Amino acid sequence: MNKALAFSVYRAMNQLRSIPARHAPIAVAGAPQLVPLLAKELRAGGDPAAVVEGVPTRHVAALVWVGPADEGALRSATKAGTPIVGLTEGESLPYVLDTNLVRAHPGRGLPVEEIAAALARGLGGDAPAVAASLPVLRRAVVATLIGRSVRQNGIIGATVFLGTGDLPALTLNQALLTVRMAVASGRDGDVGKLWPELAGVVGAGFALRRFARRLELLPVPRFAIRGGVAVAGTWAVGEALKARFDGAR
Repeated sequence: MNKALAFSVYRAMNQLRSIPARHAPIAVAGAPQLVPLLAKELRAGGDPAAVVEGVPTRHVAALVWVGPADEGALRSATKAGTPIVGLTEGESLPYVLDTNLVRAHPGRGLPVEEIAAALARGLGGDAPAVAASLPVLRRAVVATLIGRSVRQNGIIGATVFLGTGDLPALTLNQALLTVRMAVASGRDGDVGKLWPELAGVVGAGFALRRFARRLELLPVPRFAIRGGVAVAGTWAVGEALKARFDGAR
């Protein structure tokens, strides 16, 4: 088991190289009277260059479209593979998934938190680096990272039954979560500087494994026990990391 876990950490360190330290900006385009206001909200406390205004003419991490559609601009963004978040008063936008639409309510101000949540879902691997530059996105990105890791580990715990094969996979996901959360929280993502947190993840993995084995003595389906422990354990690790990184700022 020690060799398997060591290999898991080694794999994690290799995969961590794929977490970008830099990112393309987010573009805000559409209704001229609202674009500057939303761009200002997204930049608050962060890097002004991380948000550009107007229809993008170069690669961007995501496009936030405000108001009535410009079908040509939205089509071009889709062809470029750019995630699009739409802010409308309820109408659909061409080339924008309904799950990426945020409703604007006149007189209530811009729904920045809802836009941040939609961006966190759509940014994919760029999300931690974008959140590092734009603090407005951090809470939503961290929540999305935790939720995604919880779901992945729940599936792993419920479907892997042979030996200890699930432990390295669970630990790998939690190690990746640790570094991604660190980057998203504005901390240095250098693995060497995160060894206390990563050591805690490894220790938690062993503890959760022992706990799951004890529960397996109960008359409950094995997949339910392992899946439940993986979900609860990963959620607890994520919440502990969130508190730690929040306290470090």
